[in-house]
Amino acid sequence: MELKLYNTLTKKKDVFQPLIGNEVRMYSCGPTVYKDATIGNMRTYIFTDVLRRVLKYNGYTLKHAMNITDVGHLVSDADEGEDKMIKSAKEQGKDPLEIAKFYTERFLNDLRALNIDMPEIICKATDHIEDMIEFVKGLVERGYAYETSTAIYFDVAKLDKYGILSGIDLNEQKAGARVELDKEKKNAYDFALWIKAPDNHLMKWESPWGLCYPGWHIECSAMGKKYLGDEFDIHTGGIDLIPTHHENEIAQSKGLTGKIPARFWIHGEYLLINGGKMSKSLNNVYLLNDIIDKGYNPLAYRIFCFSASYRNKLNFTWEAIDASNKSLIKLKEAYKKHLEGNEDVSDEIINEFENSFHRAINDDLNMPQAISIVWEVAKYNKKSKKMAELLLKFDKILGIKIDKMEENKEVIPKEVLELVKQRKIARINKNWELSDTLRHQIEEYGYKVKDLKDDVEIEKM
Repeated sequence: MELKLYNTLTKKKDVFQPLIGNEVRMYSCGPTVYKDATIGNMRTYIFTDVLRRVLKYNGYTLKHAMNITDVGHLVSDADEGEDKMIKSAKEQGKDPLEIAKFYTERFLNDLRALNIDMPEIICKATDHIEDMIEFVKGLVERGYAYETSTAIYFDVAKLDKYGILSGIDLNEQKAGARVELDKEKKNAYDFALWIKAPDNHLMKWESPWGLCYPGWHIECSAMGKKYLGDEFDIHTGGIDLIPTHHENEIAQSKGLTGKIPARFWIHGEYLLINGGKMSKSLNNVYLLNDIIDKGYNPLAYRIFCFSASYRNKLNFTWEAIDASNKSLIKLKEAYKKHLEGNEDVSDEIINEFENSFHRAINDDLNMPQAISIVWEVAKYNKKSKKMAELLLKFDKILGIKIDKMEENKEVIPKEVLELVKQRKIARINKNWELSDTLRHQIEEYGYKVKDLKDDVEIEKM
């Protein structure tokens, strides 16, 4: 069955075939590990995981690399400001690599909680400094890079075309539209490959240009080339990476090898929070732990992400997560009912459902359509082990652990547990008015309490 994926490079759905044999070589932009990844970041990794699973479902093998940026990412995605790792280390009074190790493990824990397959290769920037130096040396030798008193810059004017993903036309950009912090740059859009480190800089390495540290973009080009070759199949990331990071990756690779590194560039859209942007100033920056702390299974967020195409914006609300958590429970219950059933379902019906599901996921990872087919199977009136087996096969894509019945227990939100605790204290103190008020508050969350001799029983209403 033909697999089509939307390619940012061509601006259309293209039929996918690997460059070489049956192996798909794929690179994904990983986190900058100076703080926790948000649920918006996690949406991108869920879409990448679905892509991995769809490729495997279609019989391909994978060689997938993802970077961990533990040096080189500046505060501004436009290559301006202080390195994010250094800034975080100074704020927390810790060594940058200590910061990186801490947030890397937290990031990997989030991936595990969301049942996201680990890439075959996870590569840290600080382990590949020599690879980056060799890459920059090659660009200098080929005339695509030049040295200033502060950095080694890539000369975008040397390319036949810069901006093939975002469509930016440098000739049409207004003079002065972008502030040039380094007056030695030849062009406003020239970007730093290698930055000369001040004496007090915390992370720096010996190089042909003295003590330096890498710019943000060079690590992905160097590690992609090392592990996947000059040209590979797929590059993924968030839509925010298109205009700067991914344009510069392409520029660097074309400068060194003459090739665009990936044939398919696939990008996930933004997550909105209550219809707006996620922002510290709005106090709506949510982590996966925030979902877990409210008593929800983290896989409820995974199901929630299936409610829209990865290429469309998705609006996060707590009501939507609550509904997704209930859906997760119902799907697991439906699987169990089919598993215990003994009614006969024809192979023709099974094949029809399976083919419809396969067509949906092969149509640019159409998860809203795929999940609708999953529900048809789940709700099918005849309860059959064949249907259970089909749901289990679909779960190779869903990744919700549909057969793990121990997870089919609704977790009581911590807010409810806190109210129950307060009510216990009120009853011990014979404050019956407060006890009644707290009981009503508990009921507003959809739970009721039943007073026993020495304890209480909490039930979903």
